Amino acid sequence: MDVWFVGSRSALFWLALKSGFWTVLTLGFYRFWMKTRLRRWYWSSIRPGGHPLEYVGDPLEKLLGFFIAVVILTFYIGIVNLLLMFVSFSFFQSSFVGYLASVIGVIPIWFYAQYRARRYVLARTRWRGVRFGLEKGAWGYAWRALAHWLITICTAGILWPRMTFWLEKYKTDRTYFGSTKLVQGGRWQMLFPAAMPFAASVLALGVLGVWLVYITPLIHHDTQSMGELIEGLRNSLDAPEDFVPAQFHMGWRLYALIPIMLLMIYGLVHYRFVSKRILANHKHAEGVQMASKLNGMRISLIYVLGTTIAYTILLFGLLAIVGVAIGLMGPEAFFEDQMGIADPMADLPRWMSLAIVAVLYLSVFLFWSVLHHAFVTYPLMRHMAVSLSLVNIAGLAQVSQRARDEFAEAEGFAEALDLGAAI
Repeated sequence: MDVWFVGSRSALFWLALKSGFWTVLTLGFYRFWMKTRLRRWYWSSIRPGGHPLEYVGDPLEKLLGFFIAVVILTFYIGIVNLLLMFVSFSFFQSSFVGYLASVIGVIPIWFYAQYRARRYVLARTRWRGVRFGLEKGAWGYAWRALAHWLITICTAGILWPRMTFWLEKYKTDRTYFGSTKLVQGGRWQMLFPAAMPFAASVLALGVLGVWLVYITPLIHHDTQSMGELIEGLRNSLDAPEDFVPAQFHMGWRLYALIPIMLLMIYGLVHYRFVSKRILANHKHAEGVQMASKLNGMRISLIYVLGTTIAYTILLFGLLAIVGVAIGLMGPEAFFEDQMGIADPMADLPRWMSLAIVAVLYLSVFLFWSVLHHAFVTYPLMRHMAVSLSLVNIAGLAQVSQRARDEFAEAEGFAEALDLGAAI
């Protein structure tokens, strides 16, 4: 059973633009309705076997859930931070320990919110009238994610595929389509090939670092050692005129950082999506098997071209806003007035100038979001949909409906913590 994708980019562009406009006009309150409309559009465009997915989430449900999560997080962060600061000043005579513990204390909630958001989206998704679902287990996912991240950090990232596999298995093995339970098969070692481009970039960066520091030092020993350079930089803060810049030996080698960084970015994108393909090919249920032909290079090109277009427009838009702000409120406005070439808009009241700049600022980010949907999210979802198929689908005939999952806070925690779950 093939999966079709029938939505057009132009329709998505205008939907994102219109809903984004209302979001700006309502100072952000409409974003819960915007997210719902966009999800419904994406879901209805994905059609396994010609039957569209349905998203039945309620925007009011999201808004109320956001308020509930904000109240809970405000109480938690406020009380916990107060206690941590008291302990930090009492025992360490410093606020650093308190701030560090506060950041670490939010990490479990971040993982908890991720799992809850996925559970809510699945609970509000249907195909052929049958609901998806995800079992409870957000705190179990949170402490497992903390443990796997700790292991990954202690092994310098070597066991990253292990973390990816076991966290995905925890979520997949608790996922249901109606009465049918999904299972994540395979072994974590199968993800190592997907990590090879990123590993190659890290190895290349290490080799370059050894070359620049030990084999043929970038800073010539006849002029300054590394310690002398650091000391010179410190002294230059007090006496800039006495600072002598270092002489670099074979400085052209620094240009090698450009292809290495590009390879590293490609490696991250490649691993993220190729690992999804490998995992999808080992997902199955009773009488149903998934198969993915996702192309890692195609995904990387979408990311590069799409993000380049979106961020280029964002950069030019921000530069234009800076120009307008300087013209309205900058110090040059006085000299232009003395020379008789002042912009008539410079005579506007300050509150109106601030309002104009604020509207332009929000409009630029609105347009950036629209372009990101049109040139990044849309082609990614289309490629992931059409490259997926279902094989051995005889088990679908045995699927029955499941009860509706209720959520008090919907995706509130994910919204409050800004997890980037726009779709």
